[in-house]
Amino acid sequence: MIGRLSARYGPPAAAFVAFLLAWEAVVRLARIPPFVLPAPSLVAMTLVADRATLLASLWVTLQTTLAALALAVVGGSLLAILFSQWKWLERALLPFAVILQVTPIIAIAPLLLIYLSAGQAVLACAFLVAFFPILANCSLGLASADRNLLDLFALYGASRWQSLIMLKLPAALPSFFAGLRIGGGLALIGAIVAELAAGASGQETGLAFRIVEAGYRLDIPRMFAALVLISLTGIAIYFSLSAVSHLALRHWHESADV
Repeated sequence: MIGRLSARYGPPAAAFVAFLLAWEAVVRLARIPPFVLPAPSLVAMTLVADRATLLASLWVTLQTTLAALALAVVGGSLLAILFSQWKWLERALLPFAVILQVTPIIAIAPLLLIYLSAGQAVLACAFLVAFFPILANCSLGLASADRNLLDLFALYGASRWQSLIMLKLPAALPSFFAGLRIGGGLALIGAIVAELAAGASGQETGLAFRIVEAGYRLDIPRMFAALVLISLTGIAIYFSLSAVSHLALRHWHESADV
């Protein structure tokens, strides 16, 4: 197991360490000032020195991200099930979901801040960007159930809901987890974008507000430290959801080995 993980993640980790060392060397040799480009060592020291403020803001952002993802999972999955049962409903509502998906969230966020509180607007933005991938992947998975098995269920007199629960839902799980991994990252992106808009309007929210604040103060090391926390959070969300997908699919579906 350890050898397999080393073979899979060893080269990317080595390349990343080499990149950090090269970054550190360039900053030191060229004597680049910290307000232009801080060295990785200075970013790490800033993370330690400002950990109380940054981690408190990270917790706010993470709560919003997870809440938005949970709402997107419930809403997207239920709507996909309804779409699979009643095609007329899919034809009626899917265009609205597509419109929300293709509209830039940065354009929606200031509008939501007018009608909602800062926290509610951030949650709504994160939900909107995470909702469509889960809806689309669930709908695809439900529609991709084996036609021969559907005919077999019909032959034995299974009802539409029995076919859904016993055949379509299990068949949709790989697509659902693929959409979940995408939605997790997009929920974080939506939360950050909305927080940037909220921060620009003077509303203190989560970690993105610290980026705006650091930019106003030209505190570039703190800005990089906040960006590092956002990146690590996104990586943690992705691998956590990948682990859940692997545990759910490992005994019966080949996508668990990807």
